Amino acid sequence: MGFTAFVVSDTAPLHHLVREIWRLARALPIGPLRVFEAQTRNLPRTTEAERLVIQRVGQDVFRDALLSYWEGRCAVTGVAEPRLLRASHIKPWAKCETDAERLDVYNGLLLAAHLDAAFDAGLISFADDGAIILSPQFTMEDRAALGIHEHLALRRVAGRHLPNLAWHRTFLLGSKVE
Repeated sequence: MGFTAFVVSDTAPLHHLVREIWRLARALPIGPLRVFEAQTRNLPRTTEAERLVIQRVGQDVFRDALLSYWEGRCAVTGVAEPRLLRASHIKPWAKCETDAERLDVYNGLLLAAHLDAAFDAGLISFADDGAIILSPQFTMEDRAALGIHEHLALRRVAGRHLPNLAWHRTFLLGSKVE
């Protein structure tokens, strides 16, 4: 691993840079995992009801991390109303093998509710460059009604998103394609 150097001409860009580093640091994979572990350390994990409490705590930590990572905006549309945004796992919670994988921001997208529903249903996915992929089962009428079209894309994709997006295309979108 290397390092990156930043040079700024005055304090305004420096303040912006520090805020950006702080925002990203709060969302990096180890941060949400540490919060989750602290909040669930003394909770039992033996019964289904107890596991559901653990999952709910994890979902809240995951959502907070995604809100931070995506700057409080839908990863596709830029919608910023929190009540319309969903913390969407790329590889579903139940399919993840570890808590670290479940809470990893690179296994998540902050999506407007209609995009989240289509993503979870395997009607849409995303290519490695962020371009939307539309299932042939997603009718033109439904796409038009929801404003989902082939020109939509993720605002950014990190390299660490790629294995999860590939998983989604293979196991969710792939299973829905005729």
